Amino acid sequence: MGQEPALSRGRIVAVCVGPGGIPKQPVARADVSAAGIRGDAHRYSGHGGPNRAVCILFDRDYADLEREGVRTQGPGTFGENLLIGGLDRELVRPGDRLRIGDAVDGVLLEIHDVREPCKTLRPLDPRFPELMLGRSGFVCRVLRPGTLEVDQTVELVPAPAG
Repeated sequence: MGQEPALSRGRIVAVCVGPGGIPKQPVARADVSAAGIRGDAHRYSGHGGPNRAVCILFDRDYADLEREGVRTQGPGTFGENLLIGGLDRELVRPGDRLRIGDAVDGVLLEIHDVREPCKTLRPLDPRFPELMLGRSGFVCRVLRPGTLEVDQTVELVPAPAG
């Protein structure tokens, strides 16, 4: 049996929703379905939809951006729905799945694509969106709905080979 990568597990640091646009606001918990997270909306028609129902970002990227002089407003600054800690972004690929909470009944997300950095971030820092290249997160579809909560475990399940 192969050994699991050391950073293929993490936890939800923040769940964020908003009426449209950025920033989004952290909440303790939220229900998620194929349509997205309840209480969350998008300002532009190209955002959202079943293949972009949930946007994820990683806490390491927040820390790196802050070290580079970006002044964040905390979770939700970049329009993400989930801020994930402890999971190595470099391991995540489209087609992979994120099992959140209970392995049987918990939420199951599928990584659909890399999130394109959005020009609406430019007011935060004139170096955006270029500064987000390679660390803007991913957009996901919801394969199994449920409730997302801060501190839930997140397990990366690699896509089947082939």
